[in-house]
This record gives sequence, C-alpha cells and structure tokens, in this order.
Amino acid sequence: MDAAPFSQADAEQTLLARQLLALHQASPQLLALFDDQDVLRFANEAFCQTFDVRPDGQTRWLDMMRRNLASGRGNVMSAADAEAWLAGAASRRGKQPFRAFEADLIDGRWIWMTETTQPDGWMFCSASDITALKIDGRTLRQERDRALRAAQTDAMTGISNRAHVLQQMQEQLSRVQIGAGQMAVALLDLDHFKRINDSLGHAAGDAVICDFARQLQACSRRVDACGRMGGEEFALLLVDVSAEQAQAVIERLLERTRQAAPLAPEQAAMRYTASAGLTLARSGDTIAELCHRADEALYQAKAAGRDRWMWAG
Repeated sequence: MDAAPFSQADAEQTLLARQLLALHQASPQLLALFDDQDVLRFANEAFCQTFDVRPDGQTRWLDMMRRNLASGRGNVMSAADAEAWLAGAASRRGKQPFRAFEADLIDGRWIWMTETTQPDGWMFCSASDITALKIDGRTLRQERDRALRAAQTDAMTGISNRAHVLQQMQEQLSRVQIGAGQMAVALLDLDHFKRINDSLGHAAGDAVICDFARQLQACSRRVDACGRMGGEEFALLLVDVSAEQAQAVIERLLERTRQAAPLAPEQAAMRYTASAGLTLARSGDTIAELCHRADEALYQAKAAGRDRWMWAG
C-alpha cells in the first residue's frame, strides 16, 4: 500500500515544529524536557550551559544534579546532607500538574522555575532569570517554602514523610474512584532491624534506613511516590501499573536491597533485607482499607520467612 501523501497541513506542522525548536534553542530562558523515567530528552543551550549537561537520552535528573553538586554547578544546596536534599527534591518533583518555585544558582543567579507535568509523566521545565527583580519579601517566601518542604519531608532520609505519602495516596485513590487510573500500594518493613541497632549501634541503623530510602527511589518513576511511614516502615505507590508490573518492581527492589552494602568498610559484610505486602487499589477503597490489605500481606511475608513479598488480592 502506498504511503499517504504529505499534505499541506503536514508541511505546516513541520514548519511550526522547526520554528518552535529554533526559538527554544535561542531563548535565554532555561528550557528542558524530561520523559516519564526522568531522563533528559531535550534541553536548550541556556539550560545545558547552566547545568553542564547534554540531552543524550541517558542522563537522569538525579544523576545530573549529583554531578552538578560535585562540580559546583547548578542549584545551591540548602542542606548539609547532599543525598537527603536530593531525595527531598525528587520526592516533590512531578507530583503536581504544575509547580513553580524560586531557586538560587551557584553562579549567583536567582531563577523562577516552573514544572509542567503530563499525566503520562513527561515534564517540561522552564526557568527565567529574575536576579534583577526586587527582593522585597524574598526571605519570607523562602522561609515559607522551607516550612512547606519540612512538613512534607522525613528529616532523616529526605523522602516523603507519612503525612505526605498518605496525601499522595489519597490523590491517586481519587483517580481510581473515577476510573481515571490504577494504583498499586506496597508497605515495606526492614527485616530484623532491631538486631542491627543492638549489634552495630543506632548510627548503623540510620545508615541502613537511609540506604533503603535510596533503593526505593531508584525503583520508582517520577509519577510514583515513596515515603517513610515511621521507624523502619516504608510505603511505595506505583501509578497506572498492572499487578504483574507492580510485582516486578517489588522483586527488583528486594534484590537491590539484598545486594546493598551501606555500612562502613569494617562492617561491609553486613547485609540487610526487607519484606513487602502488595495490593491493588479498588474502586470504593478508603486509605484505611487499602493500607490494611497491604499490611496483612506484609504480615504474611514476615510469617513466611521474611525477605519476600506477598500479594493481597
């Protein structure tokens, strides 16, 4: 069958796309496009110069930020613990259709950043240099933003705290109720955690908790959410996945956990594991019902020997 002829409308769309790309490349604004895996797919010259990056289809946002922090480029980090700061930033990233905020750059500029996120997880970022604007009220705004971040963030790990992850669970559950999406919920618990604290000390226990938070984020997409529910208990929300896809994520997470070695060299031989209870949200579920099913499955995983996951249908 012959290919359809290239119409005048097609030609017009191609011309518009080329013009838009040329204007984006020439713009002094910082412009970037990230896919649903948070991989940089497009960036104009202003963005590339600021963050010392090229859109090669391989660079994830977290890797870009880590490289910038190491080389003294990009954003000013407002915390002593770089990984906790990054975890907190990642836990807020892409969780709303639109977000705008101020940011300081290490080169002295002050920018106004916007993030527009589609339901499929693709995100368009735009930043304008507002250094020359009046700064009246800036300190007050920054204090407000810091207070909001603190209210949503687990202080130790930097990922979402219990209140924030439950808020995100409710938002996704509302989508499920109207048939606009699906959600899998996993509740996770570190195995024999008391033994780690008792034998190696609380500093080692804290290191394990922080390491597991990183494993959670590494297995999550930007549209997903994860948080620390308290102590050694965590939650993972997987958006618009099938039961099989959710199970594959949990299996990958537990395998990463088995291989992790977060402690000092003299304790490097120590490994830790986790157990998980997994369920799919149902139309009509409340948060309490959803968490109860996942918690029951977690209990079954613990009872069956730990270092595994169980499913609640």
